[in-house]
Amino acid sequence: MTRSETSSLPSVAVLGLGRMGAAMARRLHSRGHPVVTWSRSGRIVDDLTSVASPSAAVGTADVVLLCLFDGPACSAVVTSVRDHLDAGTVVVNTSTVGVHEAVALDADVRGSGAAYVHAPVMGSVPAVQSGALTVLVGSGEAYAAPASTVLDGLGDVLRCGAVADAAAAKLLANGVLGGAVLNLRYALIRAEELGIQPGPALSVLERTILGRLVGGKRDALEKGDFSDADFTVGALAKDLTLLAAHARSAEGLRDSVVGARDRGVAGPDDDIVALCAVEPEVDRPHRLSIAPGVTAAPEVLAPLEAYVAGHATGDASHHRRAFLPTAHIEGVRDGELVSWPLEDFCTLFKGQPAADETQRRRRIDRVEVAGSVANATLTLHHGADVFTDLFLLVRVGEGWRIANKAYHRSPSVIDG
Repeated sequence: MTRSETSSLPSVAVLGLGRMGAAMARRLHSRGHPVVTWSRSGRIVDDLTSVASPSAAVGTADVVLLCLFDGPACSAVVTSVRDHLDAGTVVVNTSTVGVHEAVALDADVRGSGAAYVHAPVMGSVPAVQSGALTVLVGSGEAYAAPASTVLDGLGDVLRCGAVADAAAAKLLANGVLGGAVLNLRYALIRAEELGIQPGPALSVLERTILGRLVGGKRDALEKGDFSDADFTVGALAKDLTLLAAHARSAEGLRDSVVGARDRGVAGPDDDIVALCAVEPEVDRPHRLSIAPGVTAAPEVLAPLEAYVAGHATGDASHHRRAFLPTAHIEGVRDGELVSWPLEDFCTLFKGQPAADETQRRRRIDRVEVAGSVANATLTLHHGADVFTDLFLLVRVGEGWRIANKAYHRSPSVIDG
């Protein structure tokens, strides 16, 4: 069925006119589809019909294309239009939502008698304009012909199975994107540490596996202007939060991106490549520094900072605040393995800083979070010795504590 009297192609209602929604509306119109649009913000697309409510839009459409920010937005719009859908309507959702959210939307739409196709896309506005998106399609029923015609005009359709499968596939893809952005960030940090200037560094990185990302974002990276966003930091943070809800291995990735956003390293409306900006140095007490690339949340760092404070002041109360009461501190001392309970370890601290405290340095080298546990590595330059401390941390209530510590002691090497 088509409701258009002027075209043999299915008519489309595009609900949501952000960058991707507006681009899809233009693309479908250019291919001859009758297109009507609606946006919560009141945004319009020149030369396309716009209506004041989503229910008015779906009343004229064979295919309802959802191009919205998240699951709650999709649910709200579907609730508002479900009584205006009929058995001939196909709701195609291109939004990135959680797996359970996609399944719930499918049930809600099918409860109205309409069909539902979950079709999140891979690619940005230029891919829409050239018809080069990858469309990840999931459907609980036969892939309806009107939806097929619309999506074939947007790009390459990859059938993923059921609705849940398509939703999961999009989260998988965006996890890879998030990982690539952070890998580029770390590569630029290493280039700085190696003394390679930004221009030559980008030229090298453009010829690596990160080349596609660098090539597409080089101008923004060189100018430091991330306002023209193809995909925003806020959207990536949302998607990685959804991913981590289903895949625990993604929790560290989520925390890195969300933490960088929350600390203001990158604004939520900035392009994701803003995450590659190097954070300014933050002055911390007790000559503690944090290695570039460590982006753990402040509450995860808190027990590590308390541990350092115990060393710097000689006050064991900081250690009692940092460690769980059941913690052990283990390592090789004078050729023998020691395994101190916390209170035995605390007896080593006499309430006074070391005589050479002003020359001592400490650095947090690595923090990796996996749900309610984390591990961390610190390097302590204490006089004639360098200590490498390995920590296991556990989230207890709203805070974090050190469950155990193991250390390696080696002589300090002085350049000369």
